[in-house]
Amino acid sequence: MSLSRESVLQVLSAIDVPGGGDLVSRDLVRALSLEDGVVRFVMEVADAAAAQALEPARAHAETALRSLPGVSSVQIVLTAPAGKVPPPSLKIGQHPTPQQGGPQAVSGVDRILAIASGKGGVGKSTVSSNLAVALARQGRRVGLLDADIHGPSQARMMGVSKRPASPDGQTILPPQAHGVVMMSMGLMLKEDESVIWRGPMIMGALQQLLGQVDWGKLDVLIVDLPPGTGDIQLTLCQRTKLTGAIIVSTPQDVALMDARKALDMFRKLNTPVLGLIENMSTFVCPNCGHEEHIFGHGGVRAEAQKLGLPFLGELPLSLDVRLAGDSGTPAAAGEGPTAEAYARIAAGLIAGGMA
Repeated sequence: MSLSRESVLQVLSAIDVPGGGDLVSRDLVRALSLEDGVVRFVMEVADAAAAQALEPARAHAETALRSLPGVSSVQIVLTAPAGKVPPPSLKIGQHPTPQQGGPQAVSGVDRILAIASGKGGVGKSTVSSNLAVALARQGRRVGLLDADIHGPSQARMMGVSKRPASPDGQTILPPQAHGVVMMSMGLMLKEDESVIWRGPMIMGALQQLLGQVDWGKLDVLIVDLPPGTGDIQLTLCQRTKLTGAIIVSTPQDVALMDARKALDMFRKLNTPVLGLIENMSTFVCPNCGHEEHIFGHGGVRAEAQKLGLPFLGELPLSLDVRLAGDSGTPAAAGEGPTAEAYARIAAGLIAGGMA
């Protein structure tokens, strides 16, 4: 049975509710949508007491739907008219909870790739969003986590602005854009609101964004790290089973100097480095076609060769990339040389079993 509106309703019509009938016959299923394997709908009830009575049916529906072929995630929200059932409060930024047994996997996620850089300004977040979209376009089930708590940008770059739902105050239902399930601290804040936290709260926020988000079933989760070698990187590597890290750098010596520090950090934390990407490798004038290497060229390839690491590819410096990111539609979602460059890197990761 292929995934369709009819197959979902068939499952829901078999789930009994208090007082007789089922979810469908009692007209409790509203705003049903199916998108890229994600099943979403609202169960509209009369009041808080009815919501509490229907919670077992909601849980049963979620379990039953997850077993349907083609379903990667199920998101069911209990609500009531006129706000009679206010959503529970979800607080991000608590102190981390103890974890025993070393790094652990994220439920439902096959591979986790950390996208890192030694310094800011090399386009790491741009690479993260575009690589996630490129992988999704090649048939992978992809998630994107913006782990830059102080400077989140992925919500803007992916064109998402709606705050994620949390029907129980614990589980976070992430939005989806361009075929990618994504989560960012930027979705939990007002646009110009700053995060003024010390290390423990940052570490706790990362733990929540990894563990409390309903990622569904993913082939790969892309984690966009902040620049540097601080709390987020240390927490991620020590608490989470990573497939490996990808280092992004521009060709210039200053950027490569900091990239080496990131490489050293991952080595000390026993995290595999899967390869290096050279961003802003070349600029082609859109008017005359002249090619210029503004930040130099080939430095990252040479560094990868020197260290015996895979060189994953070159990405151009392009005005279109900046405009696409600002507009909320990554360049990899379109056509042209930039999209093709990301597609080549994505295809290489898939062929190498890394994504």
